Amino acid sequence: MSCHRYESLHTRRDFLAKTGLGLGTAALAQLLGRDAFAALPTAPSPLTGGLPGLPHFAPTAKRVICLFQSGGPSHLDLFDDKPVLRQRFNEDLPDSVRRGQRITGMVASQSRLAVQPSRFAFQPGGRSGTMISDLLPYTRGIVDDICLVRSMHTEAINHDPAITFFQSGSQQPGRPSMGAWIDYGLGRLSDNLPSFVVFVSVNKKAAGQGLLSRLWGSGFLPSRHQGVQFRGAGEPVLYLGDAPGISRERRRLFLDGVAELNRHHLEASGDPEIETRIAQYEMAYRMQRSVPDLMDLSGESAATLGSYGPDVNEPGSFARNCLLARRLAERGVRFVQLYHRDWDHHGSLNDRLPDLARDVDQASAALVKDLKQRGMLDETLVIWGGEFGRTPYAQGEASLEKYGRDHHGRAFSLWMAGGGIKSGITHGSTDDFGFNVAEKPVHIHDLQATILHCLGIDHTRLTFRFQGRQYRLTDVHGEVVQPLLV
Repeated sequence: MSCHRYESLHTRRDFLAKTGLGLGTAALAQLLGRDAFAALPTAPSPLTGGLPGLPHFAPTAKRVICLFQSGGPSHLDLFDDKPVLRQRFNEDLPDSVRRGQRITGMVASQSRLAVQPSRFAFQPGGRSGTMISDLLPYTRGIVDDICLVRSMHTEAINHDPAITFFQSGSQQPGRPSMGAWIDYGLGRLSDNLPSFVVFVSVNKKAAGQGLLSRLWGSGFLPSRHQGVQFRGAGEPVLYLGDAPGISRERRRLFLDGVAELNRHHLEASGDPEIETRIAQYEMAYRMQRSVPDLMDLSGESAATLGSYGPDVNEPGSFARNCLLARRLAERGVRFVQLYHRDWDHHGSLNDRLPDLARDVDQASAALVKDLKQRGMLDETLVIWGGEFGRTPYAQGEASLEKYGRDHHGRAFSLWMAGGGIKSGITHGSTDDFGFNVAEKPVHIHDLQATILHCLGIDHTRLTFRFQGRQYRLTDVHGEVVQPLLV
């Protein structure tokens, strides 16, 4: 090093060198974040990929099927009959009910919030006589097998943060999804299929709002825990098939060679994502045999196919995805997430809501019955619901046919079945307007804690260290809803 360098300590070369070291340190921290700074508390089990010591206690469910209705189905038109709304049709929502609570900008400019009762009749179902809308006759038929929760609530008021909150426990993107947390903690039940599989369907008449793949992402968990989306048309998983002219033997040799190169890279860099890459290549190879068998419904009886409704013959439909969810559960998939879009009815609710109900009613009920008759319901937790409900006041003029309902997170409904959940009960209630929870509130974090509990997981103990703190699905909140449990 020349004397000139000692005399001039702030040359451009020095500046660039020091800046480069700083950037290199930041890059190294990012590369090592999941290894040194966010390392697993203990090594995963080589047999299942789950964490040692889990489940924390005896589970009541081995698997979860979540039937997520994206857009916010109206609890007031489906599950929560409110005679008072019919008595006060087109009156202003009382201030004593609203209590100054936040409303969206879509109705803030309206001159009034006019009470809008459901235009659809309700009938009692099951031994309990639970009131269910005529839009859901098949769901009414299984009311003795489900637990209807009428006291759900969330802070989120718009779709993306509300769906993100339901799936990841945070309104902000970047956290791991519920399926990823479960796969991280419990690992896999099958060597031939992913532990976390996702389907997306949509109403034929409207596309509905789009869904981002981060909703089934792994966030800061290792990427092997992210959900794998199965498509409704064409190849279920992209690039799963071999290229023309590539035999299975050549494919095997190719993967062995790539794996050897990746292991050399792993030894040199220590990047844990390389292990994920190796494992995913191997999983894809095994899926080349397991997925075609999964998607082939020729072995299903005519009675089974008929129970899911006529749409079961249409690839990509909610009905077909429900049947595939049962087949995945049989094959050891731990978490199956079905999204059905277009429940966001700000207008023309009378026309659009019946269409969505027809899409999902028969198939949802058939899935519960199918699991039950196969002896699988006791070990399978089924969840049906959306990110929030809808308002008891109209969006638009209440007296007109083209009214809609706005987003409403203060109170909404969902149902659960199987997997250690009590059947034939209704939990919680809302006020006479369906606006606020009146008793036994269940927060989104409470629901998540209860789902993990059914799987034998203490939600406060399933954590991952990232950026200097321990994270969990329920953040620092959530209580297991004991009255829901058998």
